[in-house]
Amino acid sequence: MERMNLTGPCRAASSRTWAVAAQGLVSRGSLSWTPPGRGAPSGPPSPGIARGGDEKEMPSCWQVGAPAQAPLPPGYPMARRESCPECPVLFPFQEHDIETPYGLLHVVIRGSPKGNRPAILTYHDVGLNHKLCFNTFFNFEDMQEITKHFVVCHVDAPGQQVGASQFPQGYQFPSMEQLAAMLPSVVQHFGFKYVIGIGVGAGAYVLAKFALIFPDLVEGLVLMNIDPNGKGWIDWAATKLSGLTSTLPDTVLTHLFSQEELVSNTELVQSYRQQIGNVVNQANLQLFWNMYNSRRDLDINRPGTVPNAKTLRCPVMLVVGDNAPAEDGVVECNSKLDPTTTTFLKMADSGGLPQVTQPGKLTEAFKYFLQGMGYRPRCCATHHMLPTMTGDSLGHLHLSLPSASMTRLARSRTASLTSASSVDGSRPQACTHSESSEGLGQVNHTMEVSC
Repeated sequence: MERMNLTGPCRAASSRTWAVAAQGLVSRGSLSWTPPGRGAPSGPPSPGIARGGDEKEMPSCWQVGAPAQAPLPPGYPMARRESCPECPVLFPFQEHDIETPYGLLHVVIRGSPKGNRPAILTYHDVGLNHKLCFNTFFNFEDMQEITKHFVVCHVDAPGQQVGASQFPQGYQFPSMEQLAAMLPSVVQHFGFKYVIGIGVGAGAYVLAKFALIFPDLVEGLVLMNIDPNGKGWIDWAATKLSGLTSTLPDTVLTHLFSQEELVSNTELVQSYRQQIGNVVNQANLQLFWNMYNSRRDLDINRPGTVPNAKTLRCPVMLVVGDNAPAEDGVVECNSKLDPTTTTFLKMADSGGLPQVTQPGKLTEAFKYFLQGMGYRPRCCATHHMLPTMTGDSLGHLHLSLPSASMTRLARSRTASLTSASSVDGSRPQACTHSESSEGLGQVNHTMEVSC
């Protein structure tokens, strides 16, 4: 059931049309840039993501949101976009309730499908919803440069969206496997051919299970804070005891944040404690929390380690903050995945929610991840903005990204590079690869990234 349908140019936008008010968002019109061998252009370049020869000129409007401002708290309503006579609304959103075999799913669509490109499908962690989990990340300015080239599909777990009605007494919350089995209905409803999944915690587990059951629907996965293991009896008893001595929001916070963050009781922790208690329906959250803690082991093994090993067939980027509660689980998940298609990103100074505390670094890594799947940055002038890779005597790879907003990541190779030349139909062969300003070369390798 579609709740809202926003179309038309900016100047005729509905009063309920919203655009992203990013953290510290500034107008790109203040940037100066001159392509090599050219005079100064009348405006800044228009970087984006193009697949193969599918290139598209970006609109000339560069004021993509509000002027620079203080960071917004999690879940803060997005600001209205200023009228622009030259381009349509960049980030309209539509809310839908999708029928699935296991009940309704609340879904929010941002943007519109872009040809044959996959949708970016997100799934939040337990205790959160898509706003609390992903707003900071997707409202980050550099991330907007990516998402305006893809349609974004935010999925809320049953009963976790803002304003959700409480489930009736005796309602059986879907199992983690059933939550994964609900997603094909979403993909089919919107006509997506395949998706790139971004999941956090419980959402990462659901997306991994989805990719195992329906591998042809998933082109790539970004899994943050994933724990592939089910709860043992000791863990189960500890969770039960914690539930008796602490409020539900405080219990969930121990899953979301590092012990250091909880002890320091940072403003971020206080904000999430309040939001979890006030925004998410507590009875519904308790059902989701109980189901997540009764999950089974994710049935994956590294190829070659056991007979008929099952693993994720698509490229995967694992992400975790240092000292995060899920750190051990993510490390173990990395040991069970195919090393030729897996990147492990351990982020310093990011705590338990790297997408909230370090959206810039995560966006940078996500851009590189997309490049590995055959997408590449594109500016309106030439290919000179492509990143370059250089090596040193210690065998480390350094990625230089010319964008004014990017820093450098040091990537250490953990496997030898091998060529890859096959392409599977209309979808690019999944691999990670380096790019130079002279062309695109494809190589398969595993990387461990520290930033």
